Amino acid sequence: MALFKIDDRYPDYKERFADGDNIMGVNVYARTRSGDDKVGNVDTVLVDEAGRIRYLVVDTGFWVFGKRVLLPIGRCIDDPESDRIYVADLTKDQVQNLPEYSDEMVLDYDYEERVRSVYRMASAERTAPVEMSVPVEQAGIKGYAAQTVAKSPIPPEINQPAAIEREPEVNVYDREPELYATNDDNHRRIRLYEERLVADKHREKTGEIKVSKHIETEQAEASVPVQKEKVVIEIESVAGATQVNTPAGSFQAGKVAEMDVYEEQADIRKEPVVRQEVTIRKETEQDVVKVRETLRREELDVHQEGHPDVDNRTR
Repeated sequence: MALFKIDDRYPDYKERFADGDNIMGVNVYARTRSGDDKVGNVDTVLVDEAGRIRYLVVDTGFWVFGKRVLLPIGRCIDDPESDRIYVADLTKDQVQNLPEYSDEMVLDYDYEERVRSVYRMASAERTAPVEMSVPVEQAGIKGYAAQTVAKSPIPPEINQPAAIEREPEVNVYDREPELYATNDDNHRRIRLYEERLVADKHREKTGEIKVSKHIETEQAEASVPVQKEKVVIEIESVAGATQVNTPAGSFQAGKVAEMDVYEEQADIRKEPVVRQEVTIRKETEQDVVKVRETLRREELDVHQEGHPDVDNRTR
């Protein structure tokens, strides 16, 4: 299970989950027997894919100069009246032993196990959790997301070959409620929420249409009636010779007559004409998409010992 910064996963997290409040910058204090020491302030929050807060990223400031570390949400004690977040029994040595966090890194199992090993050393008693973890929607605190646990945790000091991969098992956050669980005493700004379906839609390209032209050829014939002139020469023999007076200069060769002869020629040419008109447009059709999901909601489990007088008021 991957981890995400809350503002990357939910850009509107302040309005969506915290009623416009912003936990970024809230001061974090270590509560010890000698008093309260300022650890630093909340830099960001990590959530898992289900939107459950897993870690606060704390900038230690001058306490451990210039270091950013992860604080499991279950170790946080939220004090909205003083606008502080307390961590029980956290020492400067423990913070120095925590691996440093950066935005560019990928949080794998080994890294988180190094973080958990430091917090497991804390011996202070903590209130038994009522719930395993709280979704972001419920939180007045911004958190960071979590990863899937691997089988048979291997201490980081044992050098393991890179080829060995652990098989995923039960979510590590469910197995360690002392680090990731929340309760009403320590997380007063965290409320119970239930899931609901949020219907939304987005546009995505499903294809494209390209319209192009190509040229086809065919043989065509055209008929044009034409006229042409021809010269007809008729020679008629005269029956019975008749004596005529022959003028001087007869019986000489030369032009006797001339006549112009014409004919029509076919004038055939090609010219373009519009054969078809093409109109391209898009039409929008309405459709309804139905999705069935399983919704979860959180319920409080109240365990009583003895015979306390309990007035359960639901508003």
